[in-house]
Amino acid sequence: MEIVKIALLCIAIVLFIVILFKTNKLKRFINKFVSKDSTDYALINELYAFRLVYNAALFNSWAKHNPEYMVHKSKRHHDGEYCFGGGWFIVVAKLPTGQISNHYKMEHWDLFKIPEENRVLFAFDNHTPQDVLKRIIDKEMEL
Repeated sequence: MEIVKIALLCIAIVLFIVILFKTNKLKRFINKFVSKDSTDYALINELYAFRLVYNAALFNSWAKHNPEYMVHKSKRHHDGEYCFGGGWFIVVAKLPTGQISNHYKMEHWDLFKIPEENRVLFAFDNHTPQDVLKRIIDKEMEL
């Protein structure tokens, strides 16, 4: 379970960085610490790759060890519509602290060794990235 806590911490860090990036605070931070040869695009791609792998590891572990989280993946949202019109899928877990989800391109489908559903099992609860971060921390980090 220690690896799950490490993965959760890494996901929390990546989500924090994404939130900072969206508020333009990250750009100022990056300029202090990242080589001038790096591009924002390359950095974001790297962060996305880390988020993808950590999220897959976490969801795969939950699916195997925590069936009560109802972890699953689907090409369709709860309403039956394809994610972003197609070419994407969603991974979802229902923690005791609330629902969490992420979307990924279909090319990453096989990284998630979790049950597949025809559509997401429950309606979207309007969670934000900040909600997801808090729900993961509240449940798994026991802070």
